Amino acid sequence: MKKTLKTQKMVAVLALILLYIFFSIFGDNFFQYSTLVSIFDSSYYIGFMAIGVTFVIITGGIDLSIGTVCICCSLIGGTLFEKGVPMAAVLIIILVIGTLIGVANGLMVSVMGLPAFIATLGTMMITRGFGSIVTGTATVTFPQGDVAGAWFHNIFKFKTASLPAGIPTGFILLIIMAVLMAVILNKTRPGRYILALGSNKEATRLSGVNVVKWETLAYTFSGFFAALAGISYAAVYSTLMPGTGNGFELDAIAGVVIGGTSLSGGNGSISGTLIGVFIMAVLKTGLPFVGLQPHYQLFITGFVLIFAVFADVLNRRKAASV
Repeated sequence: MKKTLKTQKMVAVLALILLYIFFSIFGDNFFQYSTLVSIFDSSYYIGFMAIGVTFVIITGGIDLSIGTVCICCSLIGGTLFEKGVPMAAVLIIILVIGTLIGVANGLMVSVMGLPAFIATLGTMMITRGFGSIVTGTATVTFPQGDVAGAWFHNIFKFKTASLPAGIPTGFILLIIMAVLMAVILNKTRPGRYILALGSNKEATRLSGVNVVKWETLAYTFSGFFAALAGISYAAVYSTLMPGTGNGFELDAIAGVVIGGTSLSGGNGSISGTLIGVFIMAVLKTGLPFVGLQPHYQLFITGFVLIFAVFADVLNRRKAASV
């Protein structure tokens, strides 16, 4: 299966390169620095969500709530800031809320025995509604410019006079978190147990592994990174509307699957997930440059996703027959 995953990642890398070349040739002014910054901007929130949900999908589960958790946590944080809470405390609170939601999802799946689809679908509805309740359906705007608290924007984009498009510092944070989580997944006992859960949950339990603990940890990672995605979204776009976020999870999950992680569980990588995420970001950014609106991304991504899953099915059949 490792050989299969490596092959899928190589195909994804080739697809990413070809996409960038295609838009550079046929897109009007696509090949420029400001466009590259736009690609990074649209990859942060998808990327963070995708890193977290990779762990869940590797266990054989799914987390449909990450999109609404992303926005809900930021709406709560923005509301607290408007009430006078310092930005540093707001960012910590956002991460804590997301992490606790992840723990709740994990417990519903691992302890209560709810199907992951139903548990996280319920959480999706709850967080989408709760964000609207907290804000009173009002739009929340995070501080910009030289206003107190606006410093957190520099974490993801540092603007200078010489580069009006800004320096995409968020890319550095995304890579650091990806490397950290890749080490956890591949080089630590929690990561090995999470991989084992996806391969054969019952056999893992019978071998003495605390299945509840490690399955809950996977969803906890997902909740934490959904909250981090919310911070990055607020930093890049500033304005958040209650009731939004539904659909973000599809981009993240698509990126994970395109990157080679199997929906059947037991197999996946963080590096592959990042490649899949950048394929999504290049598609989203590049389509308008060739005269197509961004909603064509859904149409095209649907075909890409079906192809990626079908390739995984064929590979698993081939591996089973050997």
